[in-house]
Amino acid sequence: MVLITLAVSLKSLHPHCTPDGVCAPATRHQVAFFYAALYTMAIGAGGTKPNISTFGADQFDDFDDRERAAKAPFFNWWMFSSFAGGLVAVLVLVYVQENVGWGVGYAVPTAGLALSLLLFYAGAPLYRHKPVMHGGAAAAGAGPARLHAVTVRWGVGRPPSATRTFPVGRVLRAAFANRRRALASPVDAGELHEREAAWYAAAGSRRRLHHTPAYLRFLDKAALRPCSSTEEEGEPPCTVTEVEEVKLLAGMVAVWVTTLVPCTIWAQVNTLFVKQGTTLDRAVAGIRIPAASLGSVVTVSMLLSIPVYDRVLVPLARRRTGDPRGISLLRRLGVGCALQVLAVACAGLVELRRMRVVRDRHVTGAGDTVPMSVLWMLPQYALLGVGDVFNSVGILEFFYDQAPDGMRSLGTTFFTSGLGAGNFLNSLLVTLVDRATRRRGGKSWIGDNLNDSHLDYYYAFLLLLALANMALFVWVAKWYKYKREFLVQVEGTSNGTTTELLEMAGGNRKVVDTGHPTLTVKGGQAAG
Repeated sequence: MVLITLAVSLKSLHPHCTPDGVCAPATRHQVAFFYAALYTMAIGAGGTKPNISTFGADQFDDFDDRERAAKAPFFNWWMFSSFAGGLVAVLVLVYVQENVGWGVGYAVPTAGLALSLLLFYAGAPLYRHKPVMHGGAAAAGAGPARLHAVTVRWGVGRPPSATRTFPVGRVLRAAFANRRRALASPVDAGELHEREAAWYAAAGSRRRLHHTPAYLRFLDKAALRPCSSTEEEGEPPCTVTEVEEVKLLAGMVAVWVTTLVPCTIWAQVNTLFVKQGTTLDRAVAGIRIPAASLGSVVTVSMLLSIPVYDRVLVPLARRRTGDPRGISLLRRLGVGCALQVLAVACAGLVELRRMRVVRDRHVTGAGDTVPMSVLWMLPQYALLGVGDVFNSVGILEFFYDQAPDGMRSLGTTFFTSGLGAGNFLNSLLVTLVDRATRRRGGKSWIGDNLNDSHLDYYYAFLLLLALANMALFVWVAKWYKYKREFLVQVEGTSNGTTTELLEMAGGNRKVVDTGHPTLTVKGGQAAG
C-alpha cells in the first residue's frame, strides 16, 4: 500500500496528465514500479487471506462451553466486518479519490493498514497457538485444555513429527499395495490399525478421527494390519485417522467443485450486471447513479441480513434442530445455492422486460438509454447479498470445520481459490458463448451493444447451469460424511492426571469416557 500510494503521489512515478484528461504514455520504470507494488500486495494477501479467519477461529477452545458457543457465530461476524470495510471503500474512499486526490485516497487505507498491523502485534501476547510437535516432544498447550509435555516415540524410535505431514501419497500407496486383500463387510475395526485417543493427546494433536466404514471403502485397505511377521518389520500401516484425513480431503474437493458455479454467478455483479445497468435510466431523485455502484446493494443487503440470521433465524432453528449453528453446514450452503438460482431467474426476468421496452420504444443504438429505471435491478442484487450470508459464509465455515487437524489454513484457501476459479470460469463462459453465437453471422448473446443482443438467452443458460449444479450439490451433500473426531482433554487434579474423551461432530460435543490416566510413551512402550 505504501508503494501504491507513492505511485499515485510522486510525479516521477506516474504519467503526466493535463487538466483536460489527456495523459502521456507511462514509461517503463513507471509501469515496473506499479506492477511491483501490485505483486507485493498480492504476496501479502496470500499470507493474510487464508490465515486470518483461521487464526481467529483457533482462539476459541472447543473444551470450554462458553467459548464453543461464542465460536459458532464467529465467521458470520468476521464476514460482516470484511464487507463493512468494503462498503466504506466503495462509498467513502472512492469519493475521496475522485474529489480530493488519489494520493490522499490511498494514504487513508495505508494508514489504516499500518494501525491494524500495530494492533495485531499489540495482541500477540494474548493469542493462543495450538501445540506443535518438535523433535518428538509435545509442547504444552495453553488454556483449560492443557497438555502435558511428554516424550513420544513409536516404531523404531521415530517421533510422530516425522510422519505427521499430510499423508495423501502414503495412504494411496498403501491402499494400492493392499488392493488384493479383502475387507469384511461391514469392516471389522480389529482389522484396521489405529492408536488410542490418549496417544494423540500425548503427541500434541488431541484429535483422533472416527472411522467411516461405508465411505470410500477402498482407502480403508491402507490401514489393514500386517498379516505376517515379515510385513510387520516394514513400514507401519497407516492409521485410521490418516485414512480419514484423506477421505475428508476427497469430500472437500467434491464440495469445492459444486461451489464453482455459485462463484461464477457472483462474478456477474462486476461484469454483466454492470453492463446491463449502463443501458438503463440511472437517474434517481435527480442524481445519476454509476452502474458500478449498484454492487454496494449486495454489501448492504448482506450487512443487514447477517444480524437477522445470527440473532433471529439461528436461535429459532436451534430450538427445532438442536444444532448449535441452527442448521447444518451443507443445508446452509444449499439455501445459498437456492437463493442464487432465484437471483439469476430474477435477472433474466428483468432482462426480458428490458428487451420488451427496447422493442416497443425502438431503442437499438449502442449508446441509447432504455427508458426503464435501474431500480428494477435492485432485487437481483439484494438476493445475491442475502444468498452470500448462506453461501459465502457457509463455504468459509465449512472448509474450516471439515479440514483435517493441521490443515485449517489450507481449508480456508478452498474458499478464496473458489472465488478466483469462479472469475476465470465466468470469463471462459462469456468468451465461449460469444464465439459460439457469433458463428455463421449470428447475433451474439453478449455483444458490445446489449440493445441488439440476447442477454436474456445467456441468463437462461446460467439458470440451467445453476439448477444442474444445485442437483449435483444435493447428490454430493447426501454422499458426504461429516468429520467425527475424538478429542482428549488432559487435566491435572489433586488425585493425579485424568483424561476426558469427547466426540465432536458438526459442532456438537458429547463426553464419551472419562477417568483414563494420561498415556506416556517411552522407547516404543506405552504405559498408562
